[in-house]
Amino acid sequence: MAIQWFPGHMNKARNEIKEIMPQMDVIIEVLDARIPYSSENPMVGQLRGDKPVIKIMNKADLADPELTKQWMEYFERESGVKALAFGHDKANEVQRINALCKKLAPHKVGQDKQLKAMIMGIPNVGKSTLINTLAGRIVAKTGNEPAVTKAQQRIKLEDGIMLYDTPGMLWPKVENENSGYRLAATGAIRDTAINYEEVASYTAEYLLGAYPELLKARYKLDELPDCDWTFIEMAGRKRGCVKGGNQVDTHKMSEILINELRDAIIGQITMETPEMRESEEEMVAELRAQAEAKKAAREDEKRQRRARARKNRR
Repeated sequence: MAIQWFPGHMNKARNEIKEIMPQMDVIIEVLDARIPYSSENPMVGQLRGDKPVIKIMNKADLADPELTKQWMEYFERESGVKALAFGHDKANEVQRINALCKKLAPHKVGQDKQLKAMIMGIPNVGKSTLINTLAGRIVAKTGNEPAVTKAQQRIKLEDGIMLYDTPGMLWPKVENENSGYRLAATGAIRDTAINYEEVASYTAEYLLGAYPELLKARYKLDELPDCDWTFIEMAGRKRGCVKGGNQVDTHKMSEILINELRDAIIGQITMETPEMRESEEEMVAELRAQAEAKKAAREDEKRQRRARARKNRR
């Protein structure tokens, strides 16, 4: 699923972030624990340089606990990276973020010193809710729709920490088709921009392999088919998604599957593993190299045509 979605406010925010990034001491990146790789914005790595980063695995109560643990260990292999996991009950946990900020920037701890932390994340990962919990008051708009925050703001926290909030940003082009589907399935992209049946087909294929028992239990199926679309039709019939001519309303069942995934009604599910990230990054690098080779070949062909044209004019 190819995604090219970069509203004007996102481009403006990117330029503003690039401008103030040198002033920051710590970066806080909020990820969706169900898709830690796909919700990791590559622009964050490009913009932060070697500044320490705290990766917040948000919505961990919706994700597979074992895979959340694997992802945290995976992220912390990188120098300067720490990972924390949060579910819906953040109030008793978020102060760990303040403590970790001070640990990562000890030179900014003490009287009359201000530690500057920038919080970043793609749309709809729960960044604004996390900020409100950190601040102990409502300072950021929240909503279960992507791109609620559209301007930067500064929030003064306890312990001499100034938090810089940024709009949720997707990158200009999601090169990994798998990530595009996962972002759509978990709600990081507006529903008006996705094809429910395509996303449901991708989701069903993954769940059939990774979480078959959860599918059986939720949709009351004794046996599961090998084919994702056959599953959608079987589950749709079980759920009464039938239209004229006794045909399964696959669009309606696709909406049910996606919404029940998002709300963890099916169960605690993580859509990707560290091993999947490694293999998919290799795939993306190969596709990028192929695209560059094709571009170079086209440019070379243009040069040759121009050279032949000049020769013919003589």
